[in-house]
Amino acid sequence: MQQQRMRSVLITGCSSGIGLCVARGLHERGYQVIASARKDRDVEALIDAGLTAIKLDLDDSESIRQAVNQTLAITGGRLYGLFNNGAYGQPGAVEDLSRATLRAQFETNLFGWHELTCQLIPVMRQQGEGRIIQNSSVLGFAALAYRGAYNASKFALEGLTDTLRAELRGTGIHISLIEPGPIESQFRANAYAMWKQHIDPSNSFHKTAYQAMEERLTKQGPAVPFTLPPESVLKRVIHALESPRPKIRYYVTFPTYLFGTLKRLLPFRAMDWILSRV
Repeated sequence: MQQQRMRSVLITGCSSGIGLCVARGLHERGYQVIASARKDRDVEALIDAGLTAIKLDLDDSESIRQAVNQTLAITGGRLYGLFNNGAYGQPGAVEDLSRATLRAQFETNLFGWHELTCQLIPVMRQQGEGRIIQNSSVLGFAALAYRGAYNASKFALEGLTDTLRAELRGTGIHISLIEPGPIESQFRANAYAMWKQHIDPSNSFHKTAYQAMEERLTKQGPAVPFTLPPESVLKRVIHALESPRPKIRYYVTFPTYLFGTLKRLLPFRAMDWILSRV
């Protein structure tokens, strides 16, 4: 446990859900956790909860630079782990996504993560060790209708991460992807807010499908079967941080295991048919 107390971990997206759970869990385990959030009130709430917290807006390069400087000042210039988690889902049919809406999805879910990671890699390389953990999704390899923006951002994240892993070989820096399915969080509520902001269902060919989607996004309690608490992700983050040989990919929830297996075994059209029924 003493070794963990000397290890610092920066976590993005800690206002609720997975990020908050992982920040608390690693703090209790003895890590020096730097929890980050986009809004001032969320940073204050994290501090009130006993965590070291900083402001970090993944859409803002200057905010990222300042957060890196703050983190390294707190940790004495070292950083063992980075858990990229802050993200949101933008619902809507692909043909209803404006260029600006799709760009905004990538700014938060990919470009911000990329910029933050690239600023921290030299620190990890110099110290000869580090762990980068990317919170992807089952939708990073299995595409579902009306989730095109989120699917695209996570597919891109997976490709970028696989490439980075090859380029970091031999540096002592390990990089892992976590691929959760449905997790108890504010994800649906946030997605609903983004849908209301950026999609006009009244003028869409997909108006009828949107009615069912809205019911799912606003449903109280778990919207789909096999939903797990965020502690299931925490378990994988701990393994990715502490195992001498961390996994390249960590599946979380039954749908991820199911779709991962089916994608390896089935023809493309058969897989499309199954996903269309979800």
